[in-house]
Amino acid sequence: MKVISYNLRKHRAADELGALVAEHAPDVLCLQEADSAALDERLGDLTLVEATQGNRLGLAVYHRANTFDVVGVSAFELKKSLHDRILKPAHERVLGVRLHDIDSGADLVVASFHAAPLTALNSLRRHQIRAALDALAEIGDGLPILMVGDYNYPVFKENLGQAVRDHGYTLSLSDDRTYTRYRVFKGHYDFATSVGFAIDSIRTLPQRSSDHRPILVTADPHPVERTGAA
Repeated sequence: MKVISYNLRKHRAADELGALVAEHAPDVLCLQEADSAALDERLGDLTLVEATQGNRLGLAVYHRANTFDVVGVSAFELKKSLHDRILKPAHERVLGVRLHDIDSGADLVVASFHAAPLTALNSLRRHQIRAALDALAEIGDGLPILMVGDYNYPVFKENLGQAVRDHGYTLSLSDDRTYTRYRVFKGHYDFATSVGFAIDSIRTLPQRSSDHRPILVTADPHPVERTGAA
């Protein structure tokens, strides 16, 4: 299956989505910084599953309806940063969708995730990531889980990778940096975290009008073997 994750930069890149879907034909599209009220119900062959409603700019997930049935949808709040508490820009930071593969008969979970901004500590983002994965496991206990999105984690990714492995998951980066707006903060920001998926590739797609570049994840679900989950 193919999954695209894209931070729309305060919805500015929304008008690119139709062409993006037409060119790469994803099975699932996960968005961050989307204006929920302004999203199209359909993008080519994809149908909007859900968009968060707790704040104007939030998360959204589209799916290919002739490939997957939607079994359940859940949005979760995570521990807030000081930025969140003062400016209140985000409530839900993870949106998970449980999907039923029509052909194989198997279920899986795909989620769009947006970590706290760079003003927060990496330790808070690690806490959010672990909490998000725990929340997704509740809607798909024992199922393959793929969480993609903007992790806002430009440095010390080795520490994050180890924390994710200790939690029983795998952290995967794309083949090129995903954030290029500022010279100081450029690098890999958009990741995939998974369990029960064989990650075939993660491509960083060309720069468009967002400060983030989209990533295209190609992955195959398989039976989950949780050996290191906390």
